[in-house]
Amino acid sequence: MNTDSRSPGDDVDGVAAALPEHVPTGPLWAELRDAIRGTGADYTKIPLRRAVFLLAVPMVLELVLESTFAVVDIFFVAKLGASAVATVGLTESYLFLLYAIAMGLAMAVTAVVARRIGEHRREAAAVSAVQAIWIAALASLPFAVAGIVWARELLQLMGADAWTLEHGYRYMQWALGSNAVIMLLFVINAVFRGAGDASSAMRVLWVANGLNIVLDPLLIFGFGPVPAMGIEGAAIATTIGRGLGVMMQLWILFRGGQHIRVAASQLGWDRATALNIVRTSLGGIGQMIVAMTSWIFLMRILASIGSEAVAGATIAIRIMMFTTMPAWGMSNAAATLVGQNLGAGEPGRAEASVWRIGWYNMAYLVAVSALFFAFPRELVALFTADAMVIDIGGEWLRILSYSFFVYGWWMVAVQAFNGAGDTVTPTKINLVFFWLIQIPLCWYLALQLDWQQTGVFWGVFVSETAVGLFTLWLFTRGRWKSAQV
Repeated sequence: MNTDSRSPGDDVDGVAAALPEHVPTGPLWAELRDAIRGTGADYTKIPLRRAVFLLAVPMVLELVLESTFAVVDIFFVAKLGASAVATVGLTESYLFLLYAIAMGLAMAVTAVVARRIGEHRREAAAVSAVQAIWIAALASLPFAVAGIVWARELLQLMGADAWTLEHGYRYMQWALGSNAVIMLLFVINAVFRGAGDASSAMRVLWVANGLNIVLDPLLIFGFGPVPAMGIEGAAIATTIGRGLGVMMQLWILFRGGQHIRVAASQLGWDRATALNIVRTSLGGIGQMIVAMTSWIFLMRILASIGSEAVAGATIAIRIMMFTTMPAWGMSNAAATLVGQNLGAGEPGRAEASVWRIGWYNMAYLVAVSALFFAFPRELVALFTADAMVIDIGGEWLRILSYSFFVYGWWMVAVQAFNGAGDTVTPTKINLVFFWLIQIPLCWYLALQLDWQQTGVFWGVFVSETAVGLFTLWLFTRGRWKSAQV
């Protein structure tokens, strides 16, 4: 039976890719069903348009629920006042350092696992997955100790107000003390994505964040025999939800999905593989640390202006996270396609996948920017009734709307570098544009010219628009195709 239902635009560089029988050829709803359930498709062989669809749909849905939780969480926390929202923002400034390590490690894991899968070396991919878990567990320990022992001191260092120092430190203790679940959630889902099992990563975050959403109001405000825990309850809800997600990840990984399975014999420490992952992750960790620490400096500037500035910025960034997660989902699909196709010796197909997803991203984010431009204050007002917080958050959303057409291309270009295993180039780019341009510019505009929070927002606009354009230009030069992992 002929199952090759390719359209003329599906082949890349004249390479005819026969469609395996297990890939759906029916109506769109059937392909959507298989994208959510997962397939055993070889993403280096099937038509490119279909490969993008099967990977991007679950990755987008995965991150949509992740961003939904971020928005729901801040919605309930905002009921406790501006200082409570500021507590979340200041705590996340430190969590961003953890995210930097987790995301940098995840980049390396996706690249290494995708390359091994593309080379048809599934056992080597499983060994890489185990080593990544060991590395993540070890990396989480220093953050746990710091968060539990020095929560108040860390918040004071960031300029926290009296309410946060008295009531909010417990939130930081839970958030940092249980950070292992965050690390493992990032890294094991990166294994699934690199292997092409995006549907499993999606289901894990659906369960974890769905439970978070249910537990958040219950633990924050109390109900029946459950006491009201205030802001501490928000952190406990997140810990429980993500902890269950990690348990689900491990069950899938060891039970065996359609693309990767870990055997008991592979649980030991493999020095060579672990060192390769660490070496590959250094660039990714570096690029994320540069980006995240720049955010810490920006939050410190905003904290010196006032809690309302921190709260407005925190709500605006949560709204931005919610609306851009679908674009990040599509960009993650690009990383998997780049890694697997380079492993299969198909650099032309790898590049074509990036351009295709880049156009999708740009179209989506232009629509989001129109929403931000037209209704900035209305969006922030969904989370708080504080007029000053609404004004500040709305101002940032409108300024952000000017740069989103570039932001989508930056996402895809960065993930192309990372998917290829070239994590050093984005690190160098971030170092220049975030540390040497963004931080000094925001400081000068906000404090020296006394533009206050407006100066921070315009400094972010200038630096992130510039980094997006430069990264896309560098991608077109094509050196990423020769990266080895």
